Amino acid sequence: MTTPQRAILAPLLGLGMGWSLFMFAAWSNLFIQPIYDASGFVSDPSVRPSTYLYLLGIALFSLGSFIGLRMSRAERERDGGEAALALAAYRFATLSVIIALAGGAIFAIANFLTALGNRNDESLAARIGGVYVPIILAAALVIVLLLFSFVHRASRTDASGTESEETTRRQKALGWGYAIPIVAAAIAVIFGLIVYDITGTSLEGWVWVIIQVIIASGIILGTRYARRARAEDPPAPKPRTGWASGAWNLNLVLSIVFGAVVSFMAFIFGAEAFDQLRNYNFDYEGWEIEPFSVAWLLGDFAPALVLMVLVIVGIYSTITERHRTENV
Repeated sequence: MTTPQRAILAPLLGLGMGWSLFMFAAWSNLFIQPIYDASGFVSDPSVRPSTYLYLLGIALFSLGSFIGLRMSRAERERDGGEAALALAAYRFATLSVIIALAGGAIFAIANFLTALGNRNDESLAARIGGVYVPIILAAALVIVLLLFSFVHRASRTDASGTESEETTRRQKALGWGYAIPIVAAAIAVIFGLIVYDITGTSLEGWVWVIIQVIIASGIILGTRYARRARAEDPPAPKPRTGWASGAWNLNLVLSIVFGAVVSFMAFIFGAEAFDQLRNYNFDYEGWEIEPFSVAWLLGDFAPALVLMVLVIVGIYSTITERHRTENV
């Protein structure tokens, strides 16, 4: 197996491992019963194993995407960026990293919004472990993935080392430009949660004003460092050749769209399969968990598993086959 092929396979394997952890998370949610207070209000416990399983699944997909991006980038530098399969692997890995970044951001936002509407009488330690820590870890994951994927990467230097110093300054400015808005958003989210937990009421107008001021300040500072990075003279880009036609690009986009749709179906079908194991048989005050059965495995869970395998095999085969060298 060549390096570009491994670069294509790495994000797909990360996706498969992430899907597996998401399924374990869905299974673990079956054992989390709702909490009822004296007035009959229903809430969920803050600390749930599924929260960390979801985050670990996103992290594994991020790791696979980063490995694929690093491998494909190194291959392009070795062959001068002319090989079609290496370029396709690089584009696919880059898209995978962007999806992983979006996944981390959505995870943090979802936890924030869920925490605002789900406050109970649990201890502060439970609140921190179930809400604050996952948000901080998700923000750290996004920052690290951004910096190592698009900022801190090896660059060529001349004999005098001048280009290396310029690149270092540019990378530092880029790093701050990427990181500051994310850090500011995380601080704003944590601030909002602290106020919500202390007051026990919905966030008032001035609290939202402070949150938006923190986020806006981060964006402004990030823009400032991004401007500094742009002012630095970047290394001269290599000339690109028109290696592919529009039809090839279209086929690549269609294969990725196919993978996205089928992946979504695999996640949804898998989660719904575990929901089928809930048995509401005592006035909806909770549920019993049905044991695994052959009928459940073949009728409910197997379609999701087959769809995920189809994503991995289908995308890998499509990208590698369309760049295979014909023997004439």
